[in-house]
Amino acid sequence: MNTNFLYFYIIAIAVLLSFLTNFGLSSLLELFLFLKSNGTNLYPSFEDTYLASQEWWRLITPTFLHFSLTHLIFNCLWIYILGKEIENFDGKRLFLVLILITSASSNYAQYAFSGPSIFGGLSGVVYGLLGFCFVQETFSRINKYSFPPAIYLFMFIWLFFGFTGFLDLLGFGKIANFAHLGGLISGIICGYLFQMYNSRKNYE
Repeated sequence: MNTNFLYFYIIAIAVLLSFLTNFGLSSLLELFLFLKSNGTNLYPSFEDTYLASQEWWRLITPTFLHFSLTHLIFNCLWIYILGKEIENFDGKRLFLVLILITSASSNYAQYAFSGPSIFGGLSGVVYGLLGFCFVQETFSRINKYSFPPAIYLFMFIWLFFGFTGFLDLLGFGKIANFAHLGGLISGIICGYLFQMYNSRKNYE
């Protein structure tokens, strides 16, 4: 794996935090959750965490938490596949912006629609990156990133089955479906804005 690529460091941070928090079993987990604990209330309010305590890093850090080795490997593999292509074609800066936007969007969406809970993982970002790539290839009408169309089809099907609860019955555990949806929507919006920006530059 080439350390000159930003995706390498995204994967490294996810691996580090997942093992540091012992896949959710360590008391260190609280430092990286979306909402802080004040010792008496495990799930304080959004206002207490972000406005009163100013712990804004928590918008991003749940992205790097994973609760099983399989969960970590699966998400890191997707970051490697998607990150390599996006960095090659669109650059490190855009990739970093996508990571930050889709992280914050997916984490907030999970909190906003599911309430205070313990959640984490790169899957919301993965959905965001897939949404971005989907828009880019749809507008350009070329296979820009060399991804087969089946990947996008799988993305939508997996999201659908997640909301039906069918994946829970198959033993996949509790899935942060709104994080997936929030990541996907933010990635699609970023892809559309990036396409508009490129189109305007071509006309100038």
